[in-house]
Amino acid sequence: MKRLKFYLLNMKPASETYEEMYEGKMCESFMDKDPIVHNHALYWDGEIGYEITKSNRLELSRPTVVIHIPLHLLKLEEPDMAALDYVFRAFLPYVRSLNECNDNRKRTAKENGHYFIYEPSSEVLVRNVIAVNTVAQKYYRIVGGNKVEIIDGLRDRGVQSGKNCMIAPIDGAGDVPAYRCASIMLQVQLPVGKHKKAVQMLTHDLPEAVNCFLNEFDQNGLQQALALYRKQQEIRAWLKASDYCAFVANGSILPREKGGDAPMQGAVPFLAPPEDTVEVAGVRGMAFRKGVTVITGGGYSGKSTLLDALCAGIYDHVAGDGRELVITDDSAMKISAEDGRSVRHVNLSPFIKWIPGGNPADFSTEHASGSTSQAANIIEAIGWGVRLLMIDEDKSATNFMIQDAVMKTLIEKEPITPFVERVRELYELHGVSTVLVIGGSSEYLQAADRIYMMQDYLIGQVTEQAKALQAGNQPLGRAGQGGVGQTETPPAEELPPADFSNRDEIDAGLLSTRPEGAATEVLAVSDLGFLILGEERIDIRMLHDIATIPQLNAIAFLLRRLINQVNPLERFRKFQIAGAGDGGSPGNQDNRRRICREKEVERLLSEIREAGLESAYSPFFTECVRWMDLPRKYEILAVLSRMRTE
Repeated sequence: MKRLKFYLLNMKPASETYEEMYEGKMCESFMDKDPIVHNHALYWDGEIGYEITKSNRLELSRPTVVIHIPLHLLKLEEPDMAALDYVFRAFLPYVRSLNECNDNRKRTAKENGHYFIYEPSSEVLVRNVIAVNTVAQKYYRIVGGNKVEIIDGLRDRGVQSGKNCMIAPIDGAGDVPAYRCASIMLQVQLPVGKHKKAVQMLTHDLPEAVNCFLNEFDQNGLQQALALYRKQQEIRAWLKASDYCAFVANGSILPREKGGDAPMQGAVPFLAPPEDTVEVAGVRGMAFRKGVTVITGGGYSGKSTLLDALCAGIYDHVAGDGRELVITDDSAMKISAEDGRSVRHVNLSPFIKWIPGGNPADFSTEHASGSTSQAANIIEAIGWGVRLLMIDEDKSATNFMIQDAVMKTLIEKEPITPFVERVRELYELHGVSTVLVIGGSSEYLQAADRIYMMQDYLIGQVTEQAKALQAGNQPLGRAGQGGVGQTETPPAEELPPADFSNRDEIDAGLLSTRPEGAATEVLAVSDLGFLILGEERIDIRMLHDIATIPQLNAIAFLLRRLINQVNPLERFRKFQIAGAGDGGSPGNQDNRRRICREKEVERLLSEIREAGLESAYSPFFTECVRWMDLPRKYEILAVLSRMRTE
């Protein structure tokens, strides 16, 4: 930390660039030749390294600090996602304590300084704020100021050589100790113009908090978190090998506090009906079988709350969330109507018989209706490998979900095949299960394998009772032609099996992160629910399975990386001469490069798992937050499919 202190105290009083700190210039002195200058912005407090980089090109007084803590100081070997999540959450109180001691309500963060750290939601996710990296240890000694000398005879006392590390040693250092480290990221707003205060924050207060964290690290709490994670993975493995698609443990707290995501105080704990109770991994609860499941009940009975909890179960949660043992098939996707979404070349023929002036088997539109958007969402999800659909009638297009017998008789020319007529086919022929929340129509009762009633947040099975009621309540037909009598509706014709296959190819040449005629990329994430990528303004408000804003932020950076990989020449489009060879119009049939979206996204995620989520980040973009949570492939594909390509 002596070198960092030297840089800060020797800055010009009015300087706000902190270039010396970011460059980390070190002069290696020699007796017989001129000194060699190295840039090395990694500063040491014992074995713990503090790597300082620019957060973005505009916020120079708010550096990103990555704290590299050797795993042996945490008594960890090779931590998994749950262990890293616990380490990060355990560090949060120490940063909050720093701010309590440092903040002054009468001054802004820029005037007083502030520590910014990601406050994670209850999901356990891969995050860029905590990762494992191999970091070369300190291999030099400070001679004075920023002058250093390489330590002679340095031996590798760590787990491996410092070569090919995240932080590589300078030339000539040879083999140096390299430790596997838990790397924790935060940002520090330095008080502008107050360099002594900046020295206090970076070289004294923060290292002191880190040392206190290590001294008080709760190994018992870590083991409890790991035990919960193992139990969650055991239940997930059981779901994959069984005839079930979701599990809710007895005692789970499903309702959320108003306006937040914390468990509601005084809420009714979940209790499985006796006929659906199972025990998995030592936990008793309710298992939802694959097939077609209907959850019904009156208003405010808890049916949508249960569906929301099942949707949240695609991710693991920390202890205390109330839903930590709500586990759902991790391919599940919540489906709703989405008026106005862009649809490109989707096969809607299973649900749409004909479209005026169009082809339902190859449907495209800039602004889809509620029914066509919901149909497209289902077809795309099935094509990507989703095996469980979650649907709430309140967020669905009524004419897509159902059409009762009277309306079928009255409307003779209807292009829409309601979802109720395909839901069994999806399961029986394609293995796609559906969980539906239905409160206003009995159409799905005969199609359902199981029917559950929610009342005052308690669930009970009413399958036989509901089917008997529905069967005995025959729908009315068209009014009699010879009087006021009523006739029974003739049985519906059995539909032939539908073709649910869908085209997943797009022209890579039409993907761009640059607006037409612009030389620079545009990438932004709006708190209102929009992702801006080049000329695209993508509405993601109806993508219910994006759990956090940092997850959306990661999708933005991952799509940027994907576009730059599949269309590397798009940055030169501004300089192309129209029609000249391969530089012609991207839409030219001869120049198209077709790519499969799903394969490209899977390849990209494989790269990210190898290189780390942080490798997708770029400090060039100022309208994206610094934190990122790794999304599933389904959410990346959903955003990509809403881009107005072609």
